[in-house]
Amino acid sequence: MPDDALTLNAADLGGDLDWLARLIDRRFKHYFGPRDGGAMGFEPPPDLSASASRYAALLRHYQASLAERCALVLALAPWLRPQLLDVFFTRNQNFDKPFVEFGGHHDTDRGAFWPSAETLVFLLAGDDLAGRLALAGLFDRDHWFARHGVLRLAAAGAALDADAAAPARLLRLSPDVLGLVTVGSAPSPELSAAFPAQHLHTDLAWDDLVLHPGTLAQVREIEAWLRHGDTLMDDWGMAAKLRPGYRALFYGPPGTGKTMTATLLGRATGREVYKIDLSLVVSKYIGETEKNLSRVFDAAQHKGWLLFFDEADALFGKRSETRDAHDRYANQEVSYLLQRIETFDGVAILASNQKDNLDAAFARRFEAVIYFPMPRAEERLQLWRQGFPAAVTLDAGVDLAQLAQRHELCGGAIMNVVRYACLVAAEDGSHRITAEALQRGIRRELAKEGRAA
Repeated sequence: MPDDALTLNAADLGGDLDWLARLIDRRFKHYFGPRDGGAMGFEPPPDLSASASRYAALLRHYQASLAERCALVLALAPWLRPQLLDVFFTRNQNFDKPFVEFGGHHDTDRGAFWPSAETLVFLLAGDDLAGRLALAGLFDRDHWFARHGVLRLAAAGAALDADAAAPARLLRLSPDVLGLVTVGSAPSPELSAAFPAQHLHTDLAWDDLVLHPGTLAQVREIEAWLRHGDTLMDDWGMAAKLRPGYRALFYGPPGTGKTMTATLLGRATGREVYKIDLSLVVSKYIGETEKNLSRVFDAAQHKGWLLFFDEADALFGKRSETRDAHDRYANQEVSYLLQRIETFDGVAILASNQKDNLDAAFARRFEAVIYFPMPRAEERLQLWRQGFPAAVTLDAGVDLAQLAQRHELCGGAIMNVVRYACLVAAEDGSHRITAEALQRGIRRELAKEGRAA
């Protein structure tokens, strides 16, 4: 994020933190001062309607109300200006204990105060019961805080379990929102048991991808959705008529460009692409596969990510006739995945060598089913020509057109041959690619597939 953008963010956040400090001061004076029966009154927050900061853009996007804005800046305070909340350590002298109406959690290790929903309600409504009830909607599952994963209510360690009442639970901004409104970018999740997906990236462009023209045309339809899907759903009012997100099946022989295509779709449209690691997802224990996959879907919801499921039939295989408990649970697993992929609002791409291996219920729900065939001779020639680095020279005896015509290889196999021939040249201390090295590389690839050269 450029320095001037960071400066804009800091200025706007600083202004809102100052506004929160004045709000806290006013609430304390009104709550503990002489009661005259009048309402406290609220100072309007700073006007950020013309600001170019990420924080201001978030407020404008959601048309945040005063209460919503207060919730956001209160959740930011422990990260950006924790001393602002020290006043909540004030103790009730009559009972020698903290004021229960302040809510929050006293972090004894850090010496910080973490605000809860009760803290927010106290600031905005004090002991006005009607005002407190009016704020309950902020914590509804249908509110944009929860629906878009912006702000959630979290348990405060061992003292509170997941069933704790909403007012007692802490205000927690999502890491993505926290990153965006502070340093300007959301942190990318790392591959782990908690997030069983690997980030995919490429420096290649569409011109580097060699596909059958019909396949490429269908892939471009997905790109069009990624660019204009929000326009259709929001601006054109089609959200009530269409399911969220987009589902596609890529099928065809290995090495025909399915993974590369998914990665290029992300790069071309500025979207993150994550490949699901099946070794961390699939479990022999009942319910664990669904739980592992749920972590990925939950993290990806409302982010516009592309989720890529390679060898998807391992997860989305055909349901079988129920003969025992194992069959029943396996079928429940597929049904769960069907439901999650149907409600996912990003793009889910399933890849398989054979589309018939997938459960028929998934096939009916794909917006696109795209076949990736073995490249034809003209496409193989293009792959050969594009595969070699500029640093090498082909011997006079190398005839790429003849290689493309004679040997039916997929793109992945051709690049394996190119890699082998380049390593041979490097090992020999030259930059020359010989016909002999290429032939040896081709024989190696054909042998992998049980074919003769």
